[in-house]
Amino acid sequence: MKIYLNYFIPFILLLIIEVLIERFATGFIRFTIGDYLAVMLVYTLIKSILRISIEKAILITFIIAFSIEFLQLSDLQSNFPAAYSKTLKIILGTSFSFGDLVAYSLGIISIILVEKYLKKLKIAF
Repeated sequence: MKIYLNYFIPFILLLIIEVLIERFATGFIRFTIGDYLAVMLVYTLIKSILRISIEKAILITFIIAFSIEFLQLSDLQSNFPAAYSKTLKIILGTSFSFGDLVAYSLGIISIILVEKYLKKLKIAF
């Protein structure tokens, strides 16, 4: 497996930011900016390990983000042992929010804009 550093480095930076947000931030920054950056985190992870088109990576990211949010409508977390509860809450969240879908959508739009801008500058990723 090959790691594509031009996406892996932003992935690591976003991961650090997300961990800092999870540990130290509250309110809007944690719940909205965190979700906004989460789709970018997923996207950069996908692009750092898979050699696929930007469009496919965006579609996969969109499906993952929205699927996780809609899974929050179920009571999935209660079907797992309590030992996994904290991890599941971090991955799945705790409750469905239309605002999260908006944050994910804005994150995906930002990804599209950044990729188009970099393509225009002829910076190949």
